[in-house]
Amino acid sequence: MTTYICGGVELEHSSIILVYGCDSETIENLFQSTINPIIKPMWVFVTICSSRRFLAYRASIMVTQQMSKKRKFVQDGVFNAELHEMLMREFGEDGFSGVEVRVTPLRTEIIVRATRTQNVLGEKGRRIRELTSLVQKRFKFPENSVELYAEKVNNRGLCAIAQAESLRYKLLGGLAVRRACYGILRFIMESGAKGCEVIISGKLRAQRAKSMKFKDGYMVSAGQPVKDYIDSAVRHVLLRQGVLGIKVKIMLDWDPMGKHGPISPLPDLVTIHTPKDDEEYVRPPLVNEIMLAA
Repeated sequence: MTTYICGGVELEHSSIILVYGCDSETIENLFQSTINPIIKPMWVFVTICSSRRFLAYRASIMVTQQMSKKRKFVQDGVFNAELHEMLMREFGEDGFSGVEVRVTPLRTEIIVRATRTQNVLGEKGRRIRELTSLVQKRFKFPENSVELYAEKVNNRGLCAIAQAESLRYKLLGGLAVRRACYGILRFIMESGAKGCEVIISGKLRAQRAKSMKFKDGYMVSAGQPVKDYIDSAVRHVLLRQGVLGIKVKIMLDWDPMGKHGPISPLPDLVTIHTPKDDEEYVRPPLVNEIMLAA
């Protein structure tokens, strides 16, 4: 429960608020400031007593704001998109590979995935604390209700976002397009991917824009397996001659344990089992053979 002080009187964020020695305009400003932006009053009842000069504000407060599901999904989508964009610009050089938001009853946990988590945390955790304060103020979270954590990517060769960022910085460094793409392609396949595809479009050499596609391995392009097996990322790099578009697609391999790939196998997977070793058939002796043996 939040406690407020005004005019020498202690105010509690409850159904009845007592204020002493204040006019109605001050009370209205105080009432608006004491209530969380998420919480809205259903109705307010004001009583003015001239003999004691205090106002009693009685409000039935809604715990949650009435919001349609459509608006809720739109609000969550805008929040996730803005948060992802902010973290991508902040940790792009540190191998940023995505963000996950977990909402619990007590706090909101934001997990930042990166290849170099030590750079994300900063010296003695200073950088992550500064970013936590920035996120809290930007999205108007209550104090101590949001936490940022850094999680290391298990295999950066199988993360499309990390490889797209790596290719982006290679191109910014002046490396040739073909050489940079083949280097990324080889690293992805050596990391255990089943297939990969890199597409770069824009003014690569001449003034005429064109697209170059580099492929290796096996790649699916339709159906539910695309959602399960394909990890893709799109990035843009601004060079002197113009903007280049980068698209990286990685097809993961089937992993029954679910650590480095999806658990469910491909629908057209055919498994051929090795035949069992049959025991050698021994024909039972005939009656004539038994009589001759006797």
